[in-house]
Amino acid sequence: MKFKADRATLQRALAHIHGVAEKRNTIPILANVLLAHDGRALQLTATDMEIAVVEEIPSEAEQAGRTTVPAAVLFEIVRKLPGDVSIEFEQVDGEAPLKLRAGNYETSLNVLPVDDFPAMVAGELPHSFQLPANVLRSLIDRTKFAMSNEETRYYLNGIYLHVAGEGAEQRLRAVATDGHRLARVEADVPPGAEDMPGVIIPRKTVAELRKLLDEDNVPVEISLSETRIQFRVGSVLLTSKLVDGTFPEYERVIPRNNGRIMRIAKQDMAAAVGRVAAISQERSRPVKLALANNHLTLSANSPDQGVAQEELGENSVSYDGEPMEIGFQARYLTDITDQIEAEAEFAFADSAAPTLIHDTQAPAAVYVLMPIRV
Repeated sequence: MKFKADRATLQRALAHIHGVAEKRNTIPILANVLLAHDGRALQLTATDMEIAVVEEIPSEAEQAGRTTVPAAVLFEIVRKLPGDVSIEFEQVDGEAPLKLRAGNYETSLNVLPVDDFPAMVAGELPHSFQLPANVLRSLIDRTKFAMSNEETRYYLNGIYLHVAGEGAEQRLRAVATDGHRLARVEADVPPGAEDMPGVIIPRKTVAELRKLLDEDNVPVEISLSETRIQFRVGSVLLTSKLVDGTFPEYERVIPRNNGRIMRIAKQDMAAAVGRVAAISQERSRPVKLALANNHLTLSANSPDQGVAQEELGENSVSYDGEPMEIGFQARYLTDITDQIEAEAEFAFADSAAPTLIHDTQAPAAVYVLMPIRV
């Protein structure tokens, strides 16, 4: 095979797919990217047997062919080449190294047999619909921080995408939780999604999909069954297995009658938490919130480093409930405030009950945070 490719176009494609290839795998072929040229375009494929990403880019060819090379190595080489260079690839036969030339640079990459590269078959995907890229990106960005990474609770290792409600009240929901915090975000139900099954999209799939969603005006075509999901974003096709498990009945942990309401500017809250939590290097160190009339005192205590405290008054805080104290893990609190646009609303019950958090400018998003003892 022999073909040329534009460096910038090739780098963009490799950035989309090289993360799927398994760098530390007992099956060597899974660390490789499949390069397939049909004489018209170059198709790049990477898979780890759970996810497969395929992208097609324009490319001139003197001779069509197929080969596989290490994905991470090829990405690093292409990334470090000059910006406007054209890259020429040549392989004498299917077992020979793939030669790469760009300007004065030349290298040879060892290949593995094309026949060893696995094909991931999506099967029948009976449910199909479209979402604007910015809507799907919002669903992901506002929930992904709450995904679990505990292998023993594998059914929490992803985002639960499903349709909730009946008739005109139906909403498309994305939910994630790790048992300590929960994020639930809604969007309009697109045509074709009304009868879709609830599916858990694995965390790695979420990460790889998010790389493809930087352009707002690109429609994302989504097709799924109860075991597979497929996303087409422009010239990229991402296919993934779904988490084989049952997502918990998350509505049970969303409090309904928390009556102590605090409203606070997002920037003031985030900055104060960051300064107070800096007293300790322990990620699980709690921050205590002491509330009184239009007044909030944040404090943290480290046995090794000392004590930190900051007070916020009525210029930042609105609260007229009974005085109370409650503690949260600083990182979890920050993860949620990072999702808030301008003003956060905290709804408390007591120091031991889950706290409900809203973005006052984004009612479609709901967050729940479990307190910890301080």
